[in-house]
Amino acid sequence: MSGNADDAGGGTGAEGMGTAVKAGVAVGGLGCLLSPVAMAVAITSVFAIGGFGVLFAPLIALILFFTGGGGGGGDAGERPDLDRIAGIIQGDGSGEFDPKSVPEGMADAITEAGALCADIGPVVIAAQIDQESGFQSNRTGPDGEQGVSQLPPDEFTRLGADDDDNGETSALDAVDSILAQGRFMCELADTLRPLVSSEPLGDLVSLTLAAYDAGPEAVLEAGRVPRTNASQQYVMAIRAKFAIYEGAVPASPPAQDTEGQ
Repeated sequence: MSGNADDAGGGTGAEGMGTAVKAGVAVGGLGCLLSPVAMAVAITSVFAIGGFGVLFAPLIALILFFTGGGGGGGDAGERPDLDRIAGIIQGDGSGEFDPKSVPEGMADAITEAGALCADIGPVVIAAQIDQESGFQSNRTGPDGEQGVSQLPPDEFTRLGADDDDNGETSALDAVDSILAQGRFMCELADTLRPLVSSEPLGDLVSLTLAAYDAGPEAVLEAGRVPRTNASQQYVMAIRAKFAIYEGAVPASPPAQDTEGQ
């Protein structure tokens, strides 16, 4: 789990612009914006959090510039399909998972975790792992979270199992961590289903992601994704990565597990 609560809320207009820019920076980082892939991901994140079209037109100009559509050169065949990317990011993450987008040895576990319930697919699981740990099996979080999925220790103790049959249940084992993540996400989805609404970020996937990060109590108390930069940026950063794990945007650089490094 990542991110700390922040009192500043999201929104549209000038306030939403500030939150959207922060979200874009959180996804790609200012130093990465010259990369067409990073630009595509950051821009689509800003598009979604900024109020469904409020910021999309000027950002389209930016992405076309950086990918060759605005006079910067480049092959038209390499340009991102912005309509497809925008649709994926605003969707429910149920698109077809690209197993080549994740480190070797993790695709089967991600596929299995994404099949535990109908609400949370493997694309969501993969994008969340990317956000939580960057696929690093040896990652340790600030509150004792371990492994690729960064589950709170008490939740891994409750939900973890020896899913790869190696005789040990460990959060530092990628397969054990990912399957426990899937179980927890399905539990959260069941708990938060009554809060689903038609407002932006009111869908079940967004609510569940926010609960994974901030805790289900925070989401239940707010009755929505909490109006904090931390919660909204966490959700949007993961949504922005959906396109990578559906194969619409290539991972750059390719995701690699750094276990043992």
